Amino acid sequence: MNSKKGLRGLVGRLPIARNRPWIGYGAALALTLVAWFVRYEIGNDLPPGFPYVTFFPAVIFAAFFFGARAGSLAAVLCGLLAWYFFIAPFESFALSFNSTVALAFYAFIVTVDISLIHWMQSANGALDEERRHSLALKENTEVLFSELQHRVGNNLQMVGSLIALQKNRLTDESARDALDEASRRLGLVGRIQRQLYDPKGAQVSLAAYIDQICRDVIAASGREGIDYEFTAQADTVLPPDKAIPTALVVAEALSNAIEHGFGSADAGQVVVTVAPHEHGMEVIIGDNGKGLPTGFDLAKSESLGLKIARTLAQSLGGEFAMDAGPVGQGTIARLQIATEFPAPPET
Repeated sequence: MNSKKGLRGLVGRLPIARNRPWIGYGAALALTLVAWFVRYEIGNDLPPGFPYVTFFPAVIFAAFFFGARAGSLAAVLCGLLAWYFFIAPFESFALSFNSTVALAFYAFIVTVDISLIHWMQSANGALDEERRHSLALKENTEVLFSELQHRVGNNLQMVGSLIALQKNRLTDESARDALDEASRRLGLVGRIQRQLYDPKGAQVSLAAYIDQICRDVIAASGREGIDYEFTAQADTVLPPDKAIPTALVVAEALSNAIEHGFGSADAGQVVVTVAPHEHGMEVIIGDNGKGLPTGFDLAKSESLGLKIARTLAQSLGGEFAMDAGPVGQGTIARLQIATEFPAPPET
């Protein structure tokens, strides 16, 4: 791949020294002398009718590497040397029918060669310029896209902050809690927005995305004693329209583990696993907290966050469930996404 890029870059820079034509003229003269010397040394070893056999390469090389003007100079010099030394009558510029035909054939061939090379180089130059222009546009688009993503994320978090400030005017505790939840979720969506889309058009890796969301939620909780472990038993790409619902459900499950599972304790362990599921993928969030209340039923839970998690899971074509951990210790939350995703591209 690198060799192809290198060759393409070399061809795109041809002709050499286009702004210094005297270099091309000197090269054309040198190539002409080399061609004449080689032809002179061969002498009569070639069959009759090959006066230009060493001169054609000189013209082609001069035109290819140094441009049409250098190629034209080489063509004229080579034609004159071949006419004088290797077309009968030798060492003469006398014209006969045979020499006229030979010179006309030579002029036609070198004209076609130089024209084709010139057109090729003009097309390569235009293509190279267009490629540079496209690259500049691409870089500018990526910068603007990234800036847009950050601005959207910042605006969402700003709205969340305004909601958090607005709760100070309220005295109703349930209303204050609701605004706290809304502020937290808006802040989370803002953080998700920054990492959701790739300006190059690449889709999001599910495992990497979930891992980053979990780290963000734990960092936002301010609890430094939480032992976090992430395992990816499988991976796939995540369509952008499913990314935010998936992140919100995972964030809700993890926040529930931190706030209710660990309570006021600063320490705890959370293990998050991305695993294959018969209908798609499964995200498992396990903790070693105090576990679920006796008789807990997710379907009957009055928690707004858990209701939202169940609704979002259904929008993903899957389900959200919470169960007691092994031997009654901790909680295990499962998000099953019942949609087959395409396999991730190989890197």
